[in-house]
Amino acid sequence: MNTLVHYLLPQWISIAFLIAIPAPFILIVLFIRKEAKKIQNKRAYLIVIAFFVLYLTYIALADYKGWFHQVTLPPKILLFTTFPFAFLLFVIVLKTKFYKTILENVALESLVKLHIFRLIGVFFILLATHNALPKPFAFIAGIGDMLTAVSSIFVANAIQNKKSYAQKLTYYWNIFGTVDILFTAIAANVLTKISIDTGAMGVDTLAFFPFCIIPAFAPPIILFLHWAIFQKTQSFSV
Repeated sequence: MNTLVHYLLPQWISIAFLIAIPAPFILIVLFIRKEAKKIQNKRAYLIVIAFFVLYLTYIALADYKGWFHQVTLPPKILLFTTFPFAFLLFVIVLKTKFYKTILENVALESLVKLHIFRLIGVFFILLATHNALPKPFAFIAGIGDMLTAVSSIFVANAIQNKKSYAQKLTYYWNIFGTVDILFTAIAANVLTKISIDTGAMGVDTLAFFPFCIIPAFAPPIILFLHWAIFQKTQSFSV
């Protein structure tokens, strides 16, 4: 169990993370605001802002109460945040008229560009270099996120410039990004199981604030965006 390691982390890593983590939320809000204006639904982004504020407040309070800190399988952070958020996105939001209208009108490259926020995966590597996460897990997850983020620029440009290979490139990139986030989620649970059984280092650091925002937010929203891109790519033509 690496609970003590979490508290021994250099403070600058937590501060840097707190400075960086608003970026995904801001990008998504700006995206929703832009797309909502197209369909004359100017208040939609305010609802998204309110949800994010409430969700982040809930995560912080739950961490303060220690809800996520006990090492269990499945991890408490998943039970209290990740799974409910995924349910909201894939069972409720996915079926709304608002989502379907946005998907119909949005440019495919705009959805792809959103993945630039996955540069925040660098924090997996920073945590690993300070022995707060298992290095193989952190480096694969972190590098995968950063590769997805950087390559999203080239994929978006190919779509925008209507390259003949744009659709195929988008499919392959989308599959890579999806596999990366699924690997991260599955591997984290496997490492938790190993940690419980053997006492080896797990991913406990991701159950403490501010890093608990990663599992609470990233897997559901990233998979949701990949699914939206897959749906949109089906109707994309050069």
